[in-house]
Amino acid sequence: MTTSETTAVFHDPPVPVRAKLAAAWTSFMFLYIYVDYFALYKPGVVDDIQAGVVWEFGIDQTLLTVFLVLVSIPALMIVLSMALPARPTRTINLVVASVYIPVSVFNAAGESWAYFYGLSIGLEVLLLAFILRSAWTWPRTTSRR
Repeated sequence: MTTSETTAVFHDPPVPVRAKLAAAWTSFMFLYIYVDYFALYKPGVVDDIQAGVVWEFGIDQTLLTVFLVLVSIPALMIVLSMALPARPTRTINLVVASVYIPVSVFNAAGESWAYFYGLSIGLEVLLLAFILRSAWTWPRTTSRR
């Protein structure tokens, strides 16, 4: 008597590059926002905010606009990664992810909480590296002209 065992394999179709990019930007955005949110739990941070200071900067319209721009760009990258044609999507992802690596590292400048900021920057940079790799290795097709 011969027994034949069958193993069910999960169907795992390839994920489109656009979806990978949008998912990575979504993850980056959530992480970026939550790091700022959790930083509010550090002793003295809320007191400084109530006194009108963030880091060494006075809280004013310009500072808050810069913060809004820094958070808005990853949010817009989600939409742009899904909506733009392939070539500009690839280019803009390469440029923006490259710019955000030093921005992420700069956010920890002068901070004393090495574990918290080290982990957060490490995760942000890993996501940005994933974005860069996904955009850089975007599959190409040949076309006849």
